Amino acid sequence: MTTRPWSCDTIVALPDSTRGRAVLFGKNSDRPAGEAQPLRRRPARPAGGPLRLAYLTIEDAPAYAHIGSSPFWCWGYEMGVNEHRVAIGNEAVFSRVWADAVAREKAGDSQEPGILGMELVRLGLERGSTAREALDVITDLLERHGQWGSAMVGTPHAEGSYDNAFVIADPREAWVLETIGRDWAARRITSGVASLSNELSIRADADLTSSGLRDAATRTGWPSGRPLDVADAFTDPGTPLQVSHIRRRRSHQLLTDETAAGIGLHTMKRVLRDHLEDTFLGGPSFDAARPDFHTLCMHEHPSGFTWGNTAASLIVELHDGPGPLILWWCPVTPCTGVYLPVPLDIESLPDGLTRPAPDFSWDPRDHRRPAHDPLAVWWQWQHLLDAAKDPRARNFTARAARLRTSFDDLEARWERTLPSPADGPGARTAFVRTCLDEARATATGLAHEFGADPAVALDSRWAAPTV
Repeated sequence: MTTRPWSCDTIVALPDSTRGRAVLFGKNSDRPAGEAQPLRRRPARPAGGPLRLAYLTIEDAPAYAHIGSSPFWCWGYEMGVNEHRVAIGNEAVFSRVWADAVAREKAGDSQEPGILGMELVRLGLERGSTAREALDVITDLLERHGQWGSAMVGTPHAEGSYDNAFVIADPREAWVLETIGRDWAARRITSGVASLSNELSIRADADLTSSGLRDAATRTGWPSGRPLDVADAFTDPGTPLQVSHIRRRRSHQLLTDETAAGIGLHTMKRVLRDHLEDTFLGGPSFDAARPDFHTLCMHEHPSGFTWGNTAASLIVELHDGPGPLILWWCPVTPCTGVYLPVPLDIESLPDGLTRPAPDFSWDPRDHRRPAHDPLAVWWQWQHLLDAAKDPRARNFTARAARLRTSFDDLEARWERTLPSPADGPGARTAFVRTCLDEARATATGLAHEFGADPAVALDSRWAAPTV
């Protein structure tokens, strides 16, 4: 069976369900273990020359300023926000069309490369001033160029490709966009909550579709006289849904349970840190670092069934009011991490947040996993996760609780002391640097408390670059 990049989770809550009467957007980006995911800040710019992506060169266009969370090798982003307060996150989905392309590729019929889903996220942020405009940008590029190609380091197309789903939000509405090859369906969200977790979720409730979607469904065997159920028609029958469906229903339940009281930043963090605690399962049998299931906060299992870790997490309140928009970004697994406040209009990102820097190629097949870098924020939190789950100590639960006590205190204080709307970008930049210094000093102290040296990789896989 083709190995699938199983996991990512995206959530959105509309103003009628939130405490602050603003849209709340959140995503956990789950990637192969050890794939560093730094932040990137890009200023607004005019159109330039031809734009080189992983597998294609396309025409450029003027770009809005934005911040994105990006796998170290990738031109695109797992999630990000632009200057017009449009937030986008993507995740893998697996359709009959995708499965057919995989089979053809494995049989020697090379498929035409397209734009990666993460590249579509960045292109939507660069070119969309509203959620609907970003949706139109993404779907136009999808129909013209397709989306085939590996999105995993050192992995061939047949093993590292996937179709994509997106949550696209602005201060007024959100869209769930689900793609099948070059075709797509979209559902508009104006109230309540919505969630995605690696499965097609649009049924007969699409508000917009590609012109070729119905014909594509017919080619997969959908009866021509039956109303189109997108998920039923296109979901790959070879992809087990228990991996995705439990997570999607769990995040939706956790959000729905809080709508009466009003969903806030704390709720979003709770959802993205979830390991099925407070359910009939009672959480993991042993600890979250040895998971029994794919959970919203994902940890790799020694057996490989979870395939990776949550590499980064993002929460943002998309308000229309005065003052800066704040991204709350967490490196590595949220249960062991800290959500750092990053104003969208920051003058520059601290160097530690941007390491490792982009390299010579956007093609993931040209790259190796980078080695531990103690100067990089992302690697510092990967090291802290490794220290917390040290198999010699067998004490992950207690160590994770110790991390939460320390980092929850920091997060609460930062939330209380955010710069005021009257403060300028310079003051906000200084605030971020202060918060980052506090977080890094705390993480260093905790690593030492666990008997680990932050300068030395604990996992041999990170000790030197590997294929």
